[in-house]
Amino acid sequence: MAKNVQFMMGNHAVAEGALYAGCRFYGGYPITPSSEVAERMAERLPQVGGRFIQMEDEIAAMASVIGASLAGVKALTATSGPGLSLKQENLGFACLCEIPVVIVDVMRGGPSTGMPTGPSQSDIMAAKWGTHGDHPIIAVTPASVQEQFTETVRAFNLSEKYRCPVIVLTDAIIGQMMESIVIPEPGELEVIDRIKDPGVPPEEYLPYDMEKDINPMPPFGAGYRWHVTGLHHDETGFPTNDPVLHTKNTVRLIEKLNKNYDDIVKVEEFYTDDADILVFAIGVNARSAKAAVIEAREKGIKAGLLRPLTIWPFPEKHLDKIISTNNIKGIVVPEMNLGQMTLEVERVAKGRCEVEGLYSLMLDPILPSEILEKIRRFA
Repeated sequence: MAKNVQFMMGNHAVAEGALYAGCRFYGGYPITPSSEVAERMAERLPQVGGRFIQMEDEIAAMASVIGASLAGVKALTATSGPGLSLKQENLGFACLCEIPVVIVDVMRGGPSTGMPTGPSQSDIMAAKWGTHGDHPIIAVTPASVQEQFTETVRAFNLSEKYRCPVIVLTDAIIGQMMESIVIPEPGELEVIDRIKDPGVPPEEYLPYDMEKDINPMPPFGAGYRWHVTGLHHDETGFPTNDPVLHTKNTVRLIEKLNKNYDDIVKVEEFYTDDADILVFAIGVNARSAKAAVIEAREKGIKAGLLRPLTIWPFPEKHLDKIISTNNIKGIVVPEMNLGQMTLEVERVAKGRCEVEGLYSLMLDPILPSEILEKIRRFA
């Protein structure tokens, strides 16, 4: 069978990945450089029986996808920079109430309105800690147009499986570049749907049974009553001020991701088997990093690349294993911000090796030559 190969923009690949995963609702608000996601979904959703709505702002957009998900529909929104800031309150609501939604953040320069057309990787910490309180979150980090498709499918799968918001954390370069991609045939990629049938009569249903990591989620209107509130709640969903229940439920939300680290966290390891110098990079900078590692190897330097496709939960087990097993001398962390990932790498390294960040706010990818220069410093 001939493969379905298309030349496609990264933001359009996100939209096609969402449709492949079964997304049938998009609620959003246009913002550079993510608007092509909305444009594609506006065109494509009516073709598959879905619904598109442009809301009055990003706060309402986030609320709309939460509502669609509660009604039983897979839902997507996309944004950048200031829009992500506006989504954070409702994002926290989705975290606490365990509502599966997918948010695409096409990163641009900040803070505030910042650089609307300038690429950045400055939302790494915002993806994890942008909303207040202790909460579960997953963030995936594609580095190509093909991965914009496949990682969006994976984002929906993770969101549905673990009943939590998932962020597709990309950037203006990956989002707006054009590359050839292969559109998988239906069934070729796994598509996971939430469990909707509680398996008990309505009067016995507990929407937030704290003895379970993940509870079934019948859609509103299906005959099961459950209460949804941004206040901390008991097993029925109604508010409680009981600090014991508050603690138990918050720990449960965090641990349902921690316990499934191996299923959630995905990385690419490139020449890490014998590496004594490691580059840790995501997104567009990982492309430069791979070229730098290849050139370093040609010069006899044992460099390797650890590229997370999941940045949250942080891939600390993978990083810790490489540091411990390989006796790593130094780690280079190129990122288009002023050191957000480097802090996490330093935390995992625990002083066992030197960690050196390579930062840029110049609105261009960090060059392979710049990364190679840092690698050579450890050689």
